[in-house]
Amino acid sequence: MSEIDPQELSQALLAVAEDRKAWDAVMLDVRGKTTIADFFVVCEGETDRQLRAIADAMLKRAKELETRPLHVSGYEDATWILLDFDAVVAHIFLPGERAYYDLEGLWTEAARRRRSSAS
Repeated sequence: MSEIDPQELSQALLAVAEDRKAWDAVMLDVRGKTTIADFFVVCEGETDRQLRAIADAMLKRAKELETRPLHVSGYEDATWILLDFDAVVAHIFLPGERAYYDLEGLWTEAARRRRSSAS
């Protein structure tokens, strides 16, 4: 597995989410705020099918960058798909799940970036 810069990977995953028409895609910079990861990429899709398409595209892009996830969960149910790339964790939600878990609310102090400002 190649060593890709976590910020570069998170920006790539954010771009994929937006290219796949994910809603409200955001990158949270949680460096120094948790040991879980350095960056979260959070987005949502309208259907379980769209969530899987976003996840598939993120996995494809990561492979192109010569990296792969340590763990993938939630793919079968597709209400919340989690792609764990160690320093970067992508969360792909259905709208109700995103609101319920409110990751952005938990990490209010984290810097938020959208694709246009993440480049």
